[in-house]
Amino acid sequence: MARTKNDSSKKSWVSFIKGVGIKNIKRTIGISVLALGLVTIAAVSPRYLMASDHDDGETDTKGRNVNLTDLFVFREQDQNPAATTGNLVFIMDTNPRSLPRQQYYFSNRARYEFNITRVTDNNSVPTGLPDITLRFEFSPPDANKQQTIYLTTIQNGVAAPRVTVGTTTPLNPNLTATPTINNVPVAGNNLAVFAGLREDPFFFDVEQYFRVRAAVLGLGPNPPDEASALFGFRDPQHAIDFAKDYNVNAISVRVPISFLKGATTAQTFDVWETLSVVSGNAANPTVNQVDRLAQPAINEGLVYTNDYLNTLNAVTPKFEADVLAGKQPAAGLAAPIVAEITKTLKAFGNSDARATALITALLPDVMRIDTSQPSGYAKKQNTLLRPITGRLLKDDVIDITLQLVTNNPSASDNVSYDGTPGNPAQGHHPLSPSFPYLAPAN
Repeated sequence: MARTKNDSSKKSWVSFIKGVGIKNIKRTIGISVLALGLVTIAAVSPRYLMASDHDDGETDTKGRNVNLTDLFVFREQDQNPAATTGNLVFIMDTNPRSLPRQQYYFSNRARYEFNITRVTDNNSVPTGLPDITLRFEFSPPDANKQQTIYLTTIQNGVAAPRVTVGTTTPLNPNLTATPTINNVPVAGNNLAVFAGLREDPFFFDVEQYFRVRAAVLGLGPNPPDEASALFGFRDPQHAIDFAKDYNVNAISVRVPISFLKGATTAQTFDVWETLSVVSGNAANPTVNQVDRLAQPAINEGLVYTNDYLNTLNAVTPKFEADVLAGKQPAAGLAAPIVAEITKTLKAFGNSDARATALITALLPDVMRIDTSQPSGYAKKQNTLLRPITGRLLKDDVIDITLQLVTNNPSASDNVSYDGTPGNPAQGHHPLSPSFPYLAPAN
C-alpha cells in the first residue's frame, strides 16, 4: 500500500509555534531549574539505569526486556469501528529488536506500569500524579513457555490485592496461534489483557536520522544518499525502516472509560508508562525505576548523551511539573541536559526563543487523551499547544516530530507503516482487526 499522510494533523501541530509566544518563554527559569535537578539525579542514580525507547541507550547490565519502546493510547472504536464504544486501549511495547521466531520473555523481576491521571481541564498543565496505576508482573516461564500475568491496581495511592490475570501467549512455530485474551474483573469492571510477542509497529529510518543529527551538530560527515531537500533523508524508494521484521513484547489492555473516570466526570486522561526493577526480599523490596516513556521520539531524538538519557528515565512527570511550578530549589545554573536539547534544536535551524518554546511545550512528559474526540497523535491540541488525542498504531509520529523540531512542514524520513511499493526495506504486516490489534509476531 502506498504511504499516506495525515497532513491536517501534522500541519496543525507544526503551526502551533506561531502562537507559542512569550507565555512559554517565561518558563525558561523553570527549565534551567529542571536541568539542574536532573543533573543532581544523574549524580546519585545507579549507573545501570539506562535509557528507554528503541535507540537511546545501551548497557551491558540491563536486558532488553526492561526497555520500553512505545506507548499507544486510543479509543478502541477509532482503531476498530466494529468495536463497542466506551473503551480505551493501552499498549506498552518492550524488548526492542526481538528477532523473528525467537521466544522472548517479560522480566520476572520487574514492574510494568501504566500510570493514569484524571484531567478535568484539557488546558491544564499535567500534574504527573497518577490517580490509577495498572501494575503488571510476570512469573518465570514454565515448560510451555508461558508466564503467569499478575495485576495490581492502585487507585489514589491505595493498592488492591494482587490478582492473577492469566497467561502470556507463547510464540507458535507456525506463527498462527490465536492470542490468549485474559479477562479480569477489577472494581466492578472487566478488563481484557494480552501479553506476548507481536510485530513491532514502530517505523523510522533511524540510522539516517542519527547520521543527519550528527551532521548538523558537526559530529559527523554529511550522510550519504542525500536525495531529499531536508538534511539528507533518503527518498521513499531508498529509506530503510529499522524496525521491519522485528518483534516486541507487548502488553495490551482494554479498559472501560467508566473505570478510569470512577466517581468523577473526567473524560480526559494523562498517561505514561514506567518500568521498574525489583530487588531484595518481598517484605522490604528495593524498587528502581529504570525506564519512563510517554510522548514518542522526543528524548531519543534530541538528547544524544547516554548519561543524560539515563537521568530522564529516573524521574517522573511530577518532578518536571514541580520544577516548572517553581517548587524545586533554584541555583541559577544552566545545566547540560537542556543545553544539549537546545543545541540539537538550534542545529535544526531554531532560534533560542523557539527552542525554549519547544522544550516547554513538551513538558511534563505525558500522553494526553480526550476521550470525547477521535484518537490520533497531534490531531488536536489544547491552548498550551499540547497534543490531546492519544496515539493510534499507524500514526506517523516521526514525521510529525521532524516537522515540529525542524519547523519544516514537509519534513519526512520517508518511511510509513505500510511501506513504499517496490522498496523491500519497508512495510509491516497488516494489523490485527481485533484486540490486541498489533500484528502477529514474525
